[in-house]
Amino acid sequence: MSSVQAYLQEHSDSLFADLRLLVSAESPSTDKRAVDACGEVLREIMAQRIGASVEVVPREVYGDHLVFTVGKGSKRTAILGHFDTVWDIGRLPLKIEDGKFYGPGVLDMKAGLIQAIWATKALIDLELLNDREIRFLCSSDEELGSPSSREWIESEAVQCQQVLVVEPATSHTNALKTERKGTGRFDIKIKGRAAHAGNNPEDGVSAVHEMAEQILFLHGLNAPALGTTLNVGIAKGGQRTNVVADSAELSVDLRVSSVSEARRIEGLVNAMKPCLAGAQVSVTGGLVRPPLEFTPANQALFAVAQEAATALGIQIEGASVGGGSDGNFTSAVGVPTLDGLGATGVGPHAIHEHIIISDLPVRAALLAELIQRL
Repeated sequence: MSSVQAYLQEHSDSLFADLRLLVSAESPSTDKRAVDACGEVLREIMAQRIGASVEVVPREVYGDHLVFTVGKGSKRTAILGHFDTVWDIGRLPLKIEDGKFYGPGVLDMKAGLIQAIWATKALIDLELLNDREIRFLCSSDEELGSPSSREWIESEAVQCQQVLVVEPATSHTNALKTERKGTGRFDIKIKGRAAHAGNNPEDGVSAVHEMAEQILFLHGLNAPALGTTLNVGIAKGGQRTNVVADSAELSVDLRVSSVSEARRIEGLVNAMKPCLAGAQVSVTGGLVRPPLEFTPANQALFAVAQEAATALGIQIEGASVGGGSDGNFTSAVGVPTLDGLGATGVGPHAIHEHIIISDLPVRAALLAELIQRL
């Protein structure tokens, strides 16, 4: 057992106590007061455990973002995470059962943040941090798509040699996330012409009919072999059954595995033309998060993580997943990025969200061993 492993196993009770404290500070993304209160708890843990200096990045609508810095040196590593959750306050109770800890945001992703703090503490206390500065980039709006943090994250990331994302490991396999799909959204408005459905339907142009044609077109763009999926998740139109509908709307989810594929789909959707004479179609939206691709730089970083795992006597694999994270942004701006370094468990965004308690020191040790090798 390595010195880092032994240290973290010895302090596993304190690690778990910190996690319980942070999860108890509930932080739904849309509640700025609650998110900022959670940020205060995170600041206290950071100060007590690793003496990190803090920079507050204020926001008016969303919670304030936080940057914590420890160490000095020519090497700089960013640890990226968020402390907002999808859960309304009181919606999901805390409980421990069969070695699992259940609670709002415990897996996605407060356990990852606590593991990272303790990984850093182990390196500091064992005098293994050496010539390295670690910057924790902790955002408050990731679950909303990072509307107020994307540019900040990108500007911070390019000042670092690599970004380690402590989002949860892949469910069931515990794999790291070496690829993530990019995500996008299109909103499509359709205009027709109203008419009486019984007396003079020929004078109308049905926006609902046009909507149906466009749904078939959009779903025809699906290319699973290329990792491309489009889903018309919301479709609505018309106001009365006896009136030819004069308006309709579609909301479309897009997932892509490469930037080139995203650009291809954006071009096709933005060029949509009406099928019915007299109908009008307008499109807004596009790619929101670029894909996290398994670039050569990211492959090299993953190889180092595998070496770190071997040193701990464990094996890790990489996985491609559909959901996005803030790591998509950092990889897209050219900074080597590795995701899924957080906790193990199941159920992010689900009522059975939980982490495996016994894995907390193991995953923290993996992160610490990885940092030492960078």
